[in-house]
Amino acid sequence: MMYLSTKKTIMFITGTFISHACWKEWIVFFENEGYKTVAPPWLYKNELAVDLRQTHSESKIALIRLDNLLDYYTEIIDKLPEKPILIGHSYGGLLTQLLLQKELGSHGICINSIPPGNLMHFNFSFYKAIWNLSDGLSLTNKTFLMPFKTWQYYFANQMPFEKQKEAYEALLIPESKSVIRNVYSKSAKIDFKKKHNPLLFVAGSEDAFVPASLNNLNFKKYKNLHSITCYKEFQDGNRLSINQENWQTIAEFIANWLKKIS
Repeated sequence: MMYLSTKKTIMFITGTFISHACWKEWIVFFENEGYKTVAPPWLYKNELAVDLRQTHSESKIALIRLDNLLDYYTEIIDKLPEKPILIGHSYGGLLTQLLLQKELGSHGICINSIPPGNLMHFNFSFYKAIWNLSDGLSLTNKTFLMPFKTWQYYFANQMPFEKQKEAYEALLIPESKSVIRNVYSKSAKIDFKKKHNPLLFVAGSEDAFVPASLNNLNFKKYKNLHSITCYKEFQDGNRLSINQENWQTIAEFIANWLKKIS
């Protein structure tokens, strides 16, 4: 087994609606590559998905806001011996962008990233998805539990029915409506001209929530000539690409990218 001399730390940052258990195979993969890894659950989410679903209507998860998550991850990073490599999925991709902007990561990898609120675009399917997945005009004092049909459409398209069901049972958790709506808060803004550490955007061609074109627009918006910003699209990748059959192809690409720019 080959180990990196520096034993760099990777922090995996989970997105909305899914358990941090989504990183299980990624942790094994990157530890075999010689990295140390941490994959902290979000606030109030340190339980099995099935148990979190049972507490859905009374869950403290409803209290989560974007600012809470930024403070939470900042606190964890401050306790690490070095600035970690940040690998975020979905909303975790947006968190990665924001934490890198605060100079809290040595590298950032955004997989199927939710775009920041100040990224102007005309992709109305994304606005509709945000509306649907934050339960529209409903009150924010209770969590939103995504129905299986919605999961099939936004997260698990391109997967066989049994795999869709299996992933839903293993990973789906209730979500804060506010945290999703916070995508349009002032805390979710990126200064695209600011110098930043190396940043990689990874998109899936079949992502029904944040299409590859929107990921590409997010990537292209970065304008600092002294910073490394890269983009890669994977064919047939859906929203849940980190748990699709070809997840290792994506992990290998990221590992090679990190070696090239380190």
